[in-house]
Amino acid sequence: MPEIPDGASGGAFMQQRIGQELASLREISQFRTLDIPAGIDLSSNDYLGLASDPRLKAAIAESVVRSERVGGTGSRLLSGNAREWQELEAEFAAFAGTETALYFGSGYSANIGLLSSLLRPGDVVFSDALNHASLIDGMRLSGATKVIFPHRGTAFLEKALREHATGVGARLIVTESVFSMEGDVAPLAEMLRLGKKYGAALMVDEAHATGVRGPQGRGLATELGIEREALAIVHTCGKALGSAGAFVCGSRALKDFLINCARTFIFSTATPPYFAGQIHAAMALARAADSERAHLRELADELRASLAAAEIDCGASSTHIVPVILGSNEAALHAASELQHAGFAVRAIRPPTVPPGTARIRISLTSHITKDEARRLADVLRAASESLGKSRSASVAHG
Repeated sequence: MPEIPDGASGGAFMQQRIGQELASLREISQFRTLDIPAGIDLSSNDYLGLASDPRLKAAIAESVVRSERVGGTGSRLLSGNAREWQELEAEFAAFAGTETALYFGSGYSANIGLLSSLLRPGDVVFSDALNHASLIDGMRLSGATKVIFPHRGTAFLEKALREHATGVGARLIVTESVFSMEGDVAPLAEMLRLGKKYGAALMVDEAHATGVRGPQGRGLATELGIEREALAIVHTCGKALGSAGAFVCGSRALKDFLINCARTFIFSTATPPYFAGQIHAAMALARAADSERAHLRELADELRASLAAAEIDCGASSTHIVPVILGSNEAALHAASELQHAGFAVRAIRPPTVPPGTARIRISLTSHITKDEARRLADVLRAASESLGKSRSASVAHG
């Protein structure tokens, strides 16, 4: 940490520190920039292709015309509530299979609002090691004691639950259903069983499962038939539903509690009521997208098989998210560059987004990608891996 030079202003010191930290990021190949994707997009979370669907665009235009206003005007506790949001929340609760649902402006604010209000000092929260930053931040803000268990590590989780079973506070297990960087799924049924055994509730973030997994895309919890047994399920709208925001789904009491206690709900200006029409239309399209979901499954299975044949590590992926785990930042940047030159829009994913030594290309498949494009993708990755291996061998040979 640099010291403030004599006579230097606080602003100059902050600018100096900013410059030094940016230089450090560049040195370790972790400096990021904002670019507009060009080529076949393999970073998008628009899994069903709804973000560019003309039917959804038409529904939005109709909703704007029909709506009395196009601004939120205030928080929903003041002037921002609208019949459209109340009707949509009831519709989404039916979709999720829960008693009620409450809309938040983003998945990040939903997770932070839920966890920071639900938990408090004296409680214990058990969190999968690969949970999303929004879940981590919500737990930190709550002041609850955190127990981080290894990714999908139910044996460790059970041991930790047993050790904290006699505490006076509440206990909560927090997990994603489909993990955004690994493409694997949480053992939700086993987590629920352990929670019942040791007196812990379960909270599930379905962000990357909504629209893709379960009957009519209703999520992994619904696929397993446990949607009424979890304390809270978060479904986001900004991925497969091609929209924005998120619903916290659960009991009537949970909804009332969040309306009164979740700061990210209480102090946020409401999303304009016309936007409810977009989500309503997106839900209808997603429910009917069985062929798109089938295409995604086949696409992912064929891609993983092709990469495995080339001895390229895809981790434990079993979904539409296929990580290509390359190890070093340099290897991930090399593969990303080769893919970009071949016409694929990808980014290298590096620490701290993923653990050190697991830099990767995160391939996010969507229903717009064809099988021929996926085969060409595998060919480019195979060639990039081979060229990287030859480069390393040459470096070793030259000492």
